[in-house]
Amino acid sequence: MKFKGYRRPDGTVGIRNKILIIAVDECCDGIARNIAKKFEDVVVLTNWYTCMLGGNEETLNQMIANGKNPNVAGALVISMGCGSIDPSQIADEIKKTGRSVDTLTSQEVGGTRKSIEIGIAKIQAMKEQIDKIEKEEFPISELVIGIKCGGTDTSSGIASNPSVGAAVDQLVDMGCTCIGGELFELQGCEESLIKRTDSEEIKNKINTLIENERIRWSVEGTDVETMSVGNSVGGVTTIEEKSFGALHKFGTKEIVDVLQINKDFIDVPSKPGFYLSEATMLCGGSGVNFSSFGAHMILWTTGAAGFNNAITPVIRISGNSDHINDDIDIDATGIMEGTEAISEVAERIVKKVQEVASGLETQVEGIGDSTLTLYQKDQRLEKLLNLNCVR
Repeated sequence: MKFKGYRRPDGTVGIRNKILIIAVDECCDGIARNIAKKFEDVVVLTNWYTCMLGGNEETLNQMIANGKNPNVAGALVISMGCGSIDPSQIADEIKKTGRSVDTLTSQEVGGTRKSIEIGIAKIQAMKEQIDKIEKEEFPISELVIGIKCGGTDTSSGIASNPSVGAAVDQLVDMGCTCIGGELFELQGCEESLIKRTDSEEIKNKINTLIENERIRWSVEGTDVETMSVGNSVGGVTTIEEKSFGALHKFGTKEIVDVLQINKDFIDVPSKPGFYLSEATMLCGGSGVNFSSFGAHMILWTTGAAGFNNAITPVIRISGNSDHINDDIDIDATGIMEGTEAISEVAERIVKKVQEVASGLETQVEGIGDSTLTLYQKDQRLEKLLNLNCVR
């Protein structure tokens, strides 16, 4: 099975030809968006946290990693000029991949209006080169696919999750790389997961990193919602119950590794196969996490709706007949009704993956794109809880 994509100078293959504007501080977000709105396929990633990163480079690492995503052909890194992050810190790392990269500092060029004018000119020059890149045919084994759920209800564990799991097994057999995330929503599944590896190191990672997530979201004396009201209304009663339904979307293949994302490093897949990862359970943040790992697209299982990521297209799969509308890419209600087998829906998912990789837009692509949300772990809390990465 093949698809048509874009070869990058570093040898990776993209399924979209995006230009990414990276606003290194929130003060220049308006500048970035006024530049982007003049073009198609130009998207904005803004650091909403602070321009003073000292001690938490998880945000910095993600900005760099998203600039290196295969779907990104070029990047413009902009700043206001009074913060701690020099745009060249990000641009220089992205340049190493051979992509088109430029920088812009608002204070240096004369303010907001001048920044927008110059930024538009820089993007236009970049586009003239990027638009010349022609599509080529590649084996489907080049693809990296994120696996995520959201809007979970009773139908998720019966229809959308199992059908995606069956598709994941097929895709891995074809040589693809599939990455599952949201470790918090795997509580209670550790025994099932560690059976999928013979490596004691990976078993330790699975147990430790799932426990780390449980601790982060369960600090004594705090009241944090870890299941949405929609989950409960949809018939899911506990996080453990939700977890055993969510587990099905990860298929049955061997777990190659658990990819970590933190202030010190971001792991990338070392070879094809199925991976777990620290991609957050939070929707928008997970999209940027998956993009940081190099994902081309995301398979999203849901009982209702979901988000879309402007860098990595999201294929939505649902088995809830009450919420099937033109936002859903794969209708899995036949499983609930007994008119279609899980394997049949899985075949349709694999076909959709190929089509989206070749350029077919998902149902809400370019229409309902969510904000590219940079999510980071709070290093003060990490220190207090004595949580560390696993090496």
